[in-house]
Amino acid sequence: MARASWFDDATEVPHLAEKVNELDAFANAMADGRVDKNELEAQQERLIAAMKTVEADLSDEQHAKVTVLLVELTAYDIMRTLHELQVERLRGKFK
Repeated sequence: MARASWFDDATEVPHLAEKVNELDAFANAMADGRVDKNELEAQQERLIAAMKTVEADLSDEQHAKVTVLLVELTAYDIMRTLHELQVERLRGKFK
């Protein structure tokens, strides 16, 4: 399998979010425009399984680097989501 870059070639902005659209479980969960508790729990289970698979293969140094990566990615996703919600709220007020 060819290695796919984590970044947009032109902007160097992470583009992992676009890869999410290729996940069947994500597409199915989003089809009705809402995420229910069961869909969220199923995604959590897939995440835990993926993390355990990767974690088992990492050296201590790699584990430390991946931990920083995961924490930064989580912070970025939360901040981006909040920013998008704030922008939409402002659009609603000024329409």
